[in-house]
Amino acid sequence: MKIHVVQSGDTLWRISQNYGTSIQQIIAANGLDDANRLVLGEALVIPNPYQQYVVQHGDSLWQIANRFGVSIQEIADANQLTATSLIYIGQMLTIPVIYHIVQPGETLWAIANKYGSTISAIVQANQIQDPERLFVGQRLRIPETPKPTIEVNTYVTATGQAGANTVTPLTPYFTYVSPFSHNVNEDGSITSLNDDKIISTARNRGVSPLLVLTNFVDSKFDSDRAALILRNPNLQNTLINNILTMIRQKGYQGLNIDFEYIYPEDKENYNNFLRKVVEQLHPEGYSVSTALAPKVREDQEGLLYEAHDYAAHGKIVDFVMLMTYEWGWAGGKPWAIAPINEVRKVLDYAVTAIPREKILMGVPLYGRDWKIPWVQGTFAKTVSSKEAVNLAKKYGAAISYNTTYQSPFFRYTDTSRQKHEVWFEDARSIQAKYDLVKEYNLLGIGYWVLGPSFPQNWQVLQANFNIRKL
Repeated sequence: MKIHVVQSGDTLWRISQNYGTSIQQIIAANGLDDANRLVLGEALVIPNPYQQYVVQHGDSLWQIANRFGVSIQEIADANQLTATSLIYIGQMLTIPVIYHIVQPGETLWAIANKYGSTISAIVQANQIQDPERLFVGQRLRIPETPKPTIEVNTYVTATGQAGANTVTPLTPYFTYVSPFSHNVNEDGSITSLNDDKIISTARNRGVSPLLVLTNFVDSKFDSDRAALILRNPNLQNTLINNILTMIRQKGYQGLNIDFEYIYPEDKENYNNFLRKVVEQLHPEGYSVSTALAPKVREDQEGLLYEAHDYAAHGKIVDFVMLMTYEWGWAGGKPWAIAPINEVRKVLDYAVTAIPREKILMGVPLYGRDWKIPWVQGTFAKTVSSKEAVNLAKKYGAAISYNTTYQSPFFRYTDTSRQKHEVWFEDARSIQAKYDLVKEYNLLGIGYWVLGPSFPQNWQVLQANFNIRKL
């Protein structure tokens, strides 16, 4: 996979010719609605024409396998598919094995460069004794480029059939799916959530559903509700019993606790509560994880941060989800949602307190559109990455890229002459985040939130990682 940034004079035909792929593959990989109009500065995912294929309308595994001269089973194994797996339009498939017939004058360097492989990988795959000597007509196996395996969690706020429809085509990319959310009541009971179809969809497709528990009251995190639970052992026992009952009844495979804005004096109470939860859930085979605010040091001040004890969570729970997003929040000034330099600061601290193999780095799947000049008390509109590009296209704006934040942005003026500033995610910014996962050797990533259209993300994810299924 490569990422191409649209320049003046570019057309899809010209881009496809430069990369040796088809226009249809570029359209499918990026979910383009209008192939005849590109935006200056727009980032496009370009699938490797030999080792990646984006599923198009009417495709079947048999047709794809036949096109590349490999078996259905080889494609299934490389993409963690089963005999009953469905493939979806826009899904990127790894093509695991390619064969090349050596032509006159070809070198291993040229062949490796053509397929995006390495000389050493081809030498090893074909047990070549002398890399300097190739024979015309020699058949070489071009191996798949090795990829690290990670775990991926996603939160989803849509419920019922709509939630299941959102999750279904993306299940190949997830280890866990976390319907958001069940809230704890004053008496230790838990609110209901219409997520049965999401759970069923997830389990049928090899994804582990997690019960998300929050201290939400009237659609916001409530410090007093957390304090009520964390200061009362009897309420905790009631709550844990209710958690176990709901997990068993609904078919969850673990618990994710997202308690936010906890009073600082409840820090150790929260740690002890987590110990009790783990003690009760682990014997029954259920995982326990938590969502943590993006801290840069242990003694960071603020109600969001102080009761989130990185070191304790790292010891107690199975994994943590770092909420490394929302720097550019709806009620604040225009800014990147997850500026890479700020995310790096959080990771620099996190890996000193939490084992790397327990950290999921949060990744946003959305952008925001602010009215400018920004006025205190106003709120930005949340937009999908696809909507952001379409806005730039509609108003004739060129997309810029901030290299410090590793984030795209642009400004436009609407029909009422109101000026706007938009920050969002694209293939470049997502690739930068996935590079951090590799650099810090983390367990994986966690998305907030599933729903906004971002076709490029799944192509970049698939190109970088294998996804662990439990």
